[in-house]
This record gives sequence, C-alpha cells and structure tokens, in this order.
Amino acid sequence: MSRALEGVKILDMTHVQSGPTCTQLLAWFGADCIKVERPGVGDATRGQLQDIPDVDSLYFTMLNSNKRSLTLNTKSDEGKAIFTKLIEHCDVMVENFAPGALDRMGFTWERIQEINPRMIYASVKGFGPGPYEDCKVYENVAQCTGGSASTTGEIGSVPLVTGAQIGDSGTGLHLALGIVTALYQRNQSGKGQRVSCAMQDGVLNLCRVKLRDQQRLAHGPLTEYPQYPNGEFGEAAPRAGNASGGGQPGWIVKCKGWEADPDAYIYVITQAAAFAGLAKAIGREDWLEDPEWNTPAARLPRLEEMFNEIEKWTMTKNKFEVMDILNPLNVPCGPILSMKELAEEPSLRETGTIVEVDHPERGKYLTIGNPIKLSDSPADVVRSPLLGEHTDEILHEIGLSDDDIANSKSAGAV
Repeated sequence: MSRALEGVKILDMTHVQSGPTCTQLLAWFGADCIKVERPGVGDATRGQLQDIPDVDSLYFTMLNSNKRSLTLNTKSDEGKAIFTKLIEHCDVMVENFAPGALDRMGFTWERIQEINPRMIYASVKGFGPGPYEDCKVYENVAQCTGGSASTTGEIGSVPLVTGAQIGDSGTGLHLALGIVTALYQRNQSGKGQRVSCAMQDGVLNLCRVKLRDQQRLAHGPLTEYPQYPNGEFGEAAPRAGNASGGGQPGWIVKCKGWEADPDAYIYVITQAAAFAGLAKAIGREDWLEDPEWNTPAARLPRLEEMFNEIEKWTMTKNKFEVMDILNPLNVPCGPILSMKELAEEPSLRETGTIVEVDHPERGKYLTIGNPIKLSDSPADVVRSPLLGEHTDEILHEIGLSDDDIANSKSAGAV
C-alpha cells in the first residue's frame, strides 16, 4: 500500500513548532522531508527543555518524526551551491524564518523560481500585510492578536491563553493544507507558487464563532452567554467562562474526588432534547412539571442554580461514572481528561493517535501520531533524526560525489 504523498520531496527549512508541525504532517503521509539544520547546532528545540542531559529534547522529537536531517551552512559559498541543488531537487520548500531572512541569503522568491519553476515555496508568517507584518510572533502573541485570549477566561477576569497550541500547530495545519492544494494545482498548471499562512489569520479562523458573536451583539444581548439575563454586555464579544457557545447551556462541574484531583470534573451540556433524562438522573424530576424550569427560556435566568443542582449529583460520582450514566440518556458530556490519562488511554494507542517510538539515545518515548486517518495510506511514525544523520545520503542523492562531500565538510559547508 503506497502512502498518499510518496514521491513528494520537501525542503524543510523550519524550526521550533509552527513549521515543523506542517512538515511532520506531510512526512506522515509519505513525503520525503529533508530537514536542513545548522552544523553543530541544529534546530534550537533540540536543546530546549531537555529532560535528559545531552539528548534531543521531547520538544524536538515530537515535532520531527519521519524526517531526514541534513546539516548545511547556507551562509558559505559551498553551502549556497548545495542549497541551490536542493531547490532543484525538491518540490516544496517550507520556512518559518523571520521576515526577509531567505531574501538576505540571496534566495528571493524570484531566484527560487529561476532555479526551479515548479517549486512551491511555503512560509509561516506572524501577520499578513499591514502594520505588524515585520513583527515576530510566538504562540501566545498569536493567541492574543488573533482573538482567542480576549474571548477566553472567567467572566470579569483577565484574558487567558489556551493550553492548545492554536497559534503554532494550528498554523502548521493550515499551511499543510495550502501546500497540498498548491501541489494539486501544479498538476494542472505545471507551475509552483507561493503559499503563506499568517499566525494571526490562523488563530482568527479557529475563533470564527466569536466573530459571529461580535456581529450578533449589534442586534441585542447574546442569550446563550452566562451574562444573560442578569449581567451586562459591553461593545465586544465577552469572555464566557466555560459556557458552551453553541446555543446550548454547558458548564464544568465537580465530580467525586475534586478536592484532591485537579481534573475530577466533567463538562455537561443541558441540551433541551435530553433535559428530561438529565433531570430524572439527578433526582430533580419535579423540574419537568414546573413552568419555572420546564422550558429552555424559563431555565435561562436560573443557569447557575441549575448547574449547582447538577453538581450536587456529580460530586457523588467519579467523572467516568457520570459519563456512563448520562451518555445512554443522550446528554452531551465529557470528562476532563488529564495528560496522564490521555497518555495511558489504550484506545488512542490502538488508533495510532499516540505512539511509542524507540530512539537510539533517549530510549522509548511517547509522541503524537497522525490525527488524520486515510483508509488507503498508512501513516507509520518513525523516530526523529539525529542531527545530520542523513547528510551524506542526501548529498549523494542530489549528485555529489564522495570527493565533493569530503570537500564540503572540510570547507565547513556541511
């Protein structure tokens, strides 16, 4: 069984997270991903947040599966010559340098097109054209400038960033879609093109329901937000704690053991269609005959009281028992799963969403597998490469002889 992107060659000039997320996805689908790194140093994340001395960090290994590593000093003349050969050899170049970095090396988009007119040149940027386009962006900056932080957090409290890397990994996902789309168009046009994703844009795309709510706010209060009907709305879509945002009231409630376990909680949505079953389960069947409780409109002013009653019941059971009782009643709910619980979940191992990989220096470690499943394209996860592990192999493939490689090494180009 062949893999979906077999035969596609990626020149991976990315580092840290946003770019490597993108190229790792392409590598999982079978693209040959050549990761270009600085000799002796490599991707900065190899040495960041190390849990074992002098061994590639998990930060690096979990973002660079299925890639080959080539060390190259692109500032030397010999290195530039090799880089030119790599551009001729590859289909896609991906980079997430600061704005203008490749241009200053002499590899503008125009020059890249001269070397290889079929090249797809993909970039992660912080911002699109505008007042901030030359600014550097990191994960939390993207969350703040893309609308996520202003709409996340407890009501009346400070904006919060989320633990999900929607800026970095989110932009990597967007860029990967842009690349495969450009590859598809190249089949028709025969030409490469530029693909760019701004992190601000990617975060805003993931926050679109908040932009929806911003517009709805002009026509009256947002009735599904906890601020209605007892609180006040300002001019901007507000923070809403753990409210569901989908028009159905939802909240996180405590479960048995919450005093000692920070994740002994469950999210419960009081969907109108399943409300009768929920009321019976928690011992509040009386609500169903009471006009102050038995319609969604009647319940809106009483949401805090309603979730307090639900919580009295959930605190008598652990989060999985609550799930087992409410699921058959079609009450949408989800336990708060810790990273420890997810790491140990057998079903995620069976589907390849979490995989254990063996590394020659680190030993066994867990990593994320491909979250996108294709029925006819296996996505086996291969450990991340050691720094420069495939340098000689790749240089041979692009036409260098043993003598050429020896000369490049003595010149410090690789």
